[in-house]
Amino acid sequence: MRRIRLTLQYDGTDYSGWQVQPGRVTVQGLIEASLRRMTGEETVVIGAGRTDAGVHALQQVASFDTASGHQPEVFQRALNAMLPRDVRVVSASLAGEDFHPRYSAKAKAYFYLIDCSETANPFMRRYSLHCRQRLDSRLMVRASACLVGRHDFSSFRASGCGARSAVREIYGIEVEETGSIEFLTATFTGSFLRISVKGDSFLRHMVRNLVGTLIEVGKGRMSPEGMKSVLDARDRRAAGPTAPARGLFLERIFY
Repeated sequence: MRRIRLTLQYDGTDYSGWQVQPGRVTVQGLIEASLRRMTGEETVVIGAGRTDAGVHALQQVASFDTASGHQPEVFQRALNAMLPRDVRVVSASLAGEDFHPRYSAKAKAYFYLIDCSETANPFMRRYSLHCRQRLDSRLMVRASACLVGRHDFSSFRASGCGARSAVREIYGIEVEETGSIEFLTATFTGSFLRISVKGDSFLRHMVRNLVGTLIEVGKGRMSPEGMKSVLDARDRRAAGPTAPARGLFLERIFY
């Protein structure tokens, strides 16, 4: 048996997330079905991050074991020929037996896009949250500071999360304002916020719950100092709403 490592990109808009679910179209399910057609094997594809329904990935890493003699580049070409165009294998390579996309990862980075322009940009609607109320990014930066480090993130953990522990470490959070975004060689002007989060790993809906709570701070509905109380409460009811999936991107997996 050989282990093949894949690096993927996908627009998650039309999918029920990464993980296989009965009766739903998922990215993992599509890849496994394509591999079954290609090799005749019942293959399990393991991903580095179980992105939620509607979440996008600029770099998802996955692997699978196979008895097939196909070279990695053959898998890449064949999968891209069978997969929908909004899911692409950007690279494929041989991996060692000890490589595991999730457990071998040292860190993961996500970012979330918010369009704060008065009029929503129609080309960004699949990839950002439109927030009509202008957000105070300075307050959001102050609030995010207490989240950096190793903490119990139960207040930002969705129900149904299967993790044994809610303790995670966030290495950094950045809240950046920008007046323009480059998109398909065009420059869109407006008011945009990018919230970047890097950590060792994340609980179910954790990043979206963090973003939703930071938005409450940016709107003035919660003080920056109140974020520590939310964290200390270890109660999901203490935090803000879950931000919609469409603005979230899995940016990079670090090994």
